[in-house]
Amino acid sequence: MSLKQFIALLLLASLFGASFLFIKIASPSLGPLFLIESRVIIAAISLIIFARLLKQKIEIKHKWKQLILLSTINATIPFVLISYAELNISASLAAIINSTTPLFAVIISILWLKEGKNMRTFFGIIMGCIGVGILVGWSPIQLNVKSMLSIGAIFSAAFFYGLGMVYSKQSFQDMKSFDLAIGQQLGSSIILLPFALLDIPHQLPSMGVTISVFALAIFCTSVAYLLFFYLVKSIGSTKTASVTLLVPIFGIIWGVLFLDEQTTLSTYIGLMVILMSIFLVSNTKQKVAKSSKEIVK
Repeated sequence: MSLKQFIALLLLASLFGASFLFIKIASPSLGPLFLIESRVIIAAISLIIFARLLKQKIEIKHKWKQLILLSTINATIPFVLISYAELNISASLAAIINSTTPLFAVIISILWLKEGKNMRTFFGIIMGCIGVGILVGWSPIQLNVKSMLSIGAIFSAAFFYGLGMVYSKQSFQDMKSFDLAIGQQLGSSIILLPFALLDIPHQLPSMGVTISVFALAIFCTSVAYLLFFYLVKSIGSTKTASVTLLVPIFGIIWGVLFLDEQTTLSTYIGLMVILMSIFLVSNTKQKVAKSSKEIVK
């Protein structure tokens, strides 16, 4: 990985991590439904503009039904759940819990695709559960009905992200990543529109909220996808997946710096245990070796 590629990877992780910050700022003012509708429609328009500037042909009509389903499970539901959850819990806590997405993806692939996994994978899943227990059980937040529902919402979002990863792997092998991204955001904007119209804010948002919405849509969605595509093309999907290990770290950094969120020793212990579990279930060494053999061929 060159210095340029490494910087792109760090920037991608920082943008994904910043999405939790912007959601935390904008969600109380706009509400989860209207915020996410704004995010996906602005992101879709931005991606279409990027595609035109790059002279990319957009081909999504032939799989519009599959894209609607993918939009539902991989964008609409998890985006709204995270936005709802951050009404009651910190952005940093949400980012850490959401990092369990790869664990859910592995479990779903085992149950759905009947993929065999080794003991390392199962040990990683168990370690992930322990890490979550440390993080939530020893967290400084007051555990009441709202906070527990919010924590459950983040776990549900991670589950749907995992489901979306497995479904996209099964159904969109022949589709360009750019088309997939545009189709997903457009589909999500169509699904959410009638619900968002029923939840329009009663007053105009502040300048800070407005900036957060556009930053969330353009930088944390559109630009982040472009960086993701660049990295997949230049260094491969395996190395690009390592961004998962960096997102919660940036989520903590942005939350502490800009929202004065409090972290404790248990936050970092839980984070480290979860990251170790992701490393185990990702089976990095075997994937890198396999990718190297494919390159040689």
